[in-house]
Amino acid sequence: MTAAARTLTSRNPADPSDVLVSIPAPDAFAAADAVERARAAQPGWLTGGAAARSAALGAVAAAIEAAADELAALAVREVGKPLAEARAEVARTVAIWRYHAQAPYEPSGAVHEPAVGPGLLLTRRRPHGVAGLITPWNFPFAIPSWKAAPALAAGNTVVLKPAPEATACARRLASLVEQALPADAFTVLPGGATEGNALVTAADVVSFTGSTTVGKAVARATTARGIPVQAEMGGLNAAIVLPDADIGQAAAHIAASIAGYAGQKCTATSRVIAVGAALDPLREALSEALRAATVGDPADPSTVCGPLINEHARDQVSAAWDGLSVLAGGTVPGLPGWYAAPTLVEKVSPGHRLLCEEVFGPIAALLPADNLAHAVRITNSVPYGLVTSVHSTGLDTVLHGLDQLDTGMIRVNAPSTGVDFHLPFGGAKASSHGPREQGRAALEFYTSSRTYTLSPAQTM
Repeated sequence: MTAAARTLTSRNPADPSDVLVSIPAPDAFAAADAVERARAAQPGWLTGGAAARSAALGAVAAAIEAAADELAALAVREVGKPLAEARAEVARTVAIWRYHAQAPYEPSGAVHEPAVGPGLLLTRRRPHGVAGLITPWNFPFAIPSWKAAPALAAGNTVVLKPAPEATACARRLASLVEQALPADAFTVLPGGATEGNALVTAADVVSFTGSTTVGKAVARATTARGIPVQAEMGGLNAAIVLPDADIGQAAAHIAASIAGYAGQKCTATSRVIAVGAALDPLREALSEALRAATVGDPADPSTVCGPLINEHARDQVSAAWDGLSVLAGGTVPGLPGWYAAPTLVEKVSPGHRLLCEEVFGPIAALLPADNLAHAVRITNSVPYGLVTSVHSTGLDTVLHGLDQLDTGMIRVNAPSTGVDFHLPFGGAKASSHGPREQGRAALEFYTSSRTYTLSPAQTM
């Protein structure tokens, strides 16, 4: 392998000549060493007690909050996140660490009466050891945090392998976290597939967010080792609009879910299903809303749709609309970075890649449905099942159809994007593997349950 192939380079997607990071990549041995150092630090981190862990996580939250403006600007520069969204992500990151700072005080088990005779039966949750975290570039602070914070709160130590495109963000986050924690309790391991594979083979529990192909490989490798794994992967999310919906509101929500951050979210809307009479007014309103979405410099507070993360991603999006009936967008703005205009297409044949694959960009297909049952069948027809948004003023009708949707999350009269960090996050089918993330579900994932039987000693 050449030296160039083992160099990690991170560029500003709005200005590719701006290189944030160019460093030699570590190797598999570095990954193994990071895990061993974390494993040696884990007993002390756990036995230091709940108060110490709570204080440390609270200190992380305070440090991130104090550096909020700097972190938001870094996300804008490194991953092209529009400034408003970057600020919101940093604020959510602070909230995540504060939320999990209380977790060390939560009950870690229960006491039960024995079936017969004296004694006690106890259940207790204990940390696995070293949590190996593999995270994407699109939420460079929030996703590492919603994995690391509960893992640390439960008494694990953490080795984080971020996406190469978010190396600078991960290193800056680490500098803030490491100030509050003991040595080697939290380590960032820059790298690519080599380092990620090594981490998967060495850690005691693995949490992954990224592509479906890689996520399935991670699940196979960890399952073969017999260790816990969660993998959050792709989405091909639908928005269902019923005839009684507030069309203007629905169009605004859906446009935000298509164009926001150039559609580079696993929860972005990529299929818009208009039921019956909703089709014509929604076509007009959504097309207008997408044309109005500001495309440009992510550092501009008014920008909604910034650049794609790299040239290949931009080319994938522009190829997806080729030959289709374009209602809005379908152009590549003449800007220095890797941009694509928010795009809505219709008359898409059933076998088209837009209806079968996740195209990670600001493009969606408008599809007609005869009724709610038909819309549900269309929604469920893809391999993924992460999130569906449903738009209607008739809650009875919505509730009747919700349970038929084969998706992990359903949002009514709201964008498909956006998550509640204190509730379980995850999907169905090819979107997710293993237990849910976030909230109390995360604490359960990063611990194993033990059952203790305490019987009185027999005396002569």
